[in-house]
Amino acid sequence: MLMKCSIVCLLAGAGIVFCLPSPGGEPPSSKEFLPPAPEGKEWKLVWQDEFNGAALDETKWNRLGDWKRRDGFWVKDDAYVDGQGHLVLRTKKDGERFTCGAVNTRGKFEHAFGYLVARCQMPKQPGHWPAFWLMCDGVSKLGDEGRDGTEIDIVEVPWRDGQLTSNLHWDGYGKDHKSAGIKFKVDGVMEGWHTFGLLWLPEEYVFYVDGKETWRTTAGGVSRVPEFIKLTEEIGTWGGDITKAELPDYFRVDYVRVYSFAP
Repeated sequence: MLMKCSIVCLLAGAGIVFCLPSPGGEPPSSKEFLPPAPEGKEWKLVWQDEFNGAALDETKWNRLGDWKRRDGFWVKDDAYVDGQGHLVLRTKKDGERFTCGAVNTRGKFEHAFGYLVARCQMPKQPGHWPAFWLMCDGVSKLGDEGRDGTEIDIVEVPWRDGQLTSNLHWDGYGKDHKSAGIKFKVDGVMEGWHTFGLLWLPEEYVFYVDGKETWRTTAGGVSRVPEFIKLTEEIGTWGGDITKAELPDYFRVDYVRVYSFAP
């Protein structure tokens, strides 16, 4: 497969910049990237959704809403499949309010460790941001440095200039809250389709964009508990001014796949 000579620039830490070659929006390879499995193990696909049906598979996903979320509302009708093999999370103006779509696998699929990947196409307008992330109830527990549950933000895209962010949050969201994260840039990520992956090992997390490592960390002690998948849109000033957006706008997901270790 031919690869464009785009650049991933990783702004990782105080003044340290790494630059790596990265593919930029080409059709998917017949052989999907998988990180090296732990010694003596191999990868096994244990869960997936290719979004090929005429309707969202609600044996796998919960559609969130109707309720307020940040500066907008999550609405069930804004999460749907398009009949062309994609999940669509729409952001729109609905009267005096702004709404968007969100889904999760809570109570339907929860998993710990392995490799998780989603292939996505980003929205274009300001004021909202897509995210691919993991969550569990243990995030609110205190005292075990995230081992009892960590919010794992595989990717969030509040900007429209190629900047992305990955983050970890643990020990609740109050005065004891702790977090770690990285902000980085991927040239061309706002055009075409791109993959966002997490290798979740007992001893560390490794994050990827288009098969290229973007962050490796042990922050939070590494979660030891099963977590559910979230694909969401959110409306708020972190993403810019929603009143300047030409809506509707769309975050599309081609697939989500989860691999586990097999002997």
